[in-house]
Amino acid sequence: MLTSHPPEATARPQGAPARRHGPVLERAILDAALEQLGAVGWNALTMEGIAAAARTGKAAVYRRWSSKEDLVAEALRTGLPALGEAPDHGSVREDLLRLCRRVRSAMYSKPGTALRAVLHECDSEAAAERFHGLIVDRVVEPSQRLLREVVERGIARGEVRAEAADEMVYDVVPAMMMYRAKVCGSEWTESEITGLIDLVMVPLLRA
Repeated sequence: MLTSHPPEATARPQGAPARRHGPVLERAILDAALEQLGAVGWNALTMEGIAAAARTGKAAVYRRWSSKEDLVAEALRTGLPALGEAPDHGSVREDLLRLCRRVRSAMYSKPGTALRAVLHECDSEAAAERFHGLIVDRVVEPSQRLLREVVERGIARGEVRAEAADEMVYDVVPAMMMYRAKVCGSEWTESEITGLIDLVMVPLLRA
């Protein structure tokens, strides 16, 4: 007489990872790409290393992305945190301080750390072009848009001179923060952010 095996006899071994499919597996791969990029840098990043970190096979990675450029671009596009709405606390100095803190948080998030690794090491012309549009769309333009709103409110309150509403002025904060992070290794402490606002931006904007 045949006896049926108890359900637990064919169950997944204790401690073994559950099999993942679709969006769950894709998100795990994207997260692994960001982790690996922050840990080993762009030049040492491989599709095989990402697959191992995501605890999946490299075939599962290559089925979705044909190159590490494509994979990293999507990981950054979907992972970089949004900066939200422009702060509005009745003072251009206070609004700029809060905005810079937001930018700093984004820069040192997991996706932000991964992006900085790309900027540090991604020297080939083809790869640089691959990420240029993404950086503009997700980092530069949002920062400039919020700075523009802060400055225009300051003009309306009489805190900021009208001539300060200039595209070059809106470049100062993102350019300084990216430059000092990449070239000088600055971690943008609170005192550095305060210095950027009090020594550079407020004198530049003052009516």
